[in-house]
Amino acid sequence: MRERYGTTILDTAIRLLVPFYLLYAVYVLVHGHYSPGGGFQAGVTLAASILLVNMVQGDEVTWGVNKQTAVILASIGTFIYAGIGILALFWGGNFLDYGVLPLGEIEPKVRALGTLGIETGVTLGVMGTFIVIFNLLTGREE
Repeated sequence: MRERYGTTILDTAIRLLVPFYLLYAVYVLVHGHYSPGGGFQAGVTLAASILLVNMVQGDEVTWGVNKQTAVILASIGTFIYAGIGILALFWGGNFLDYGVLPLGEIEPKVRALGTLGIETGVTLGVMGTFIVIFNLLTGREE
């Protein structure tokens, strides 16, 4: 998507809507560890908002995530997810049994913090992967 797709109306609408998309994605991530879902949905919402800006503004986009940054974010998300799971193994638990982590809190709070960490890793991984896939399909080269 090298050329600019949007008009002035689309550009204005995107500038008004994208902050709310980003805020909603953070809400889904933070609320997701108390209810079903969270990480995947937040990652898709973050990626969709970034890709929407890229489609409307083309190469004139002033912010966003390029292909190298998206790969780094996907890798960091994977390492966060795996790292929390492996840390539980060191304290005698099973993989992703974050209730055994020595965070100094009662077990339900430790599990909530562990779930939030896992969901954050999933969010970064999904967001980075979707941005990379979009850039590859559209032929956008850095």
